[in-house]
Amino acid sequence: MVKSIIFIQNSCINLNNSLLLFIDLDVFIMNEENLIKYYNKFNEDKRFNSRGGLIEYKVSLKYIYEYLNKFDNPKILDIGAGTGAYSIKLAEDGYDVTAIELVKHNLRYIEKCKKVRAYQGNAIDLSRFSDNTFDLVLLFGPMYHLISDNDKIKALSEAKRVTKKNGIIMVAYIMNDYAVIMHGFKDNNIMDSINNNLLDDSFHVRLRDNDLYSYVRLDDINKLNEEVKLERIKIITPDGPTNYIRPVINKMDNDVFNKYIDYVMSICERKDIIGASAHTVDILRKI
Repeated sequence: MVKSIIFIQNSCINLNNSLLLFIDLDVFIMNEENLIKYYNKFNEDKRFNSRGGLIEYKVSLKYIYEYLNKFDNPKILDIGAGTGAYSIKLAEDGYDVTAIELVKHNLRYIEKCKKVRAYQGNAIDLSRFSDNTFDLVLLFGPMYHLISDNDKIKALSEAKRVTKKNGIIMVAYIMNDYAVIMHGFKDNNIMDSINNNLLDDSFHVRLRDNDLYSYVRLDDINKLNEEVKLERIKIITPDGPTNYIRPVINKMDNDVFNKYIDYVMSICERKDIIGASAHTVDILRKI
């Protein structure tokens, strides 16, 4: 049977107490039902409570606050809000926050915070919201899982539609070359990936309808922005080289770890770092 390499963000899947990167195609069928099943088991809170997740969270929040400060009484939409790491924090800080989340299991966490208006839904259909409603829109989860360019364009177009003119849209992606370096070369899956036609001649992951995660390069992101006609303000990496050196980071004492956070904050806009990082956040303006 043909195998597929599933590059899991910040973790491998644990099946029968074994950490596996090779999974039968009929185990993970990339559709909404199985995505929900996956996130019913994936501990999103634990990810953000890890040191690597904390860095990503702190850097992302820094930029969220920077752009929120440009609006009077801003309205925020968090699309694919997970368990509400950003929604709940922003609502508790006094902001007007609405959250959309596909997975009911995650939605229950958000609903515990009565300050957040929370709804079940997905990124490609925001029809419950009127045009030009929000000042800042977060699209931090959906682009990890939308495989086709058409669906990615739908998600970006919907985010744009509900954003006010000159409003801000922040979009998170998982980067292709991080996956190839770590899960291809470091974990010694590269030849199986090539032999099974999972990578093209430029080492770009070939995306298929049944994949769980979507991997992009900066050129891919640029093409999506051009199609939807969104203006980039800047693009950052919220974790920089963090995912390459997780074991080292986990052993740092608190002083060194805090200095490492300062380091990531200082390099997160550097173009020579962004393309090889695990994640990027594209900061866009609706024009």
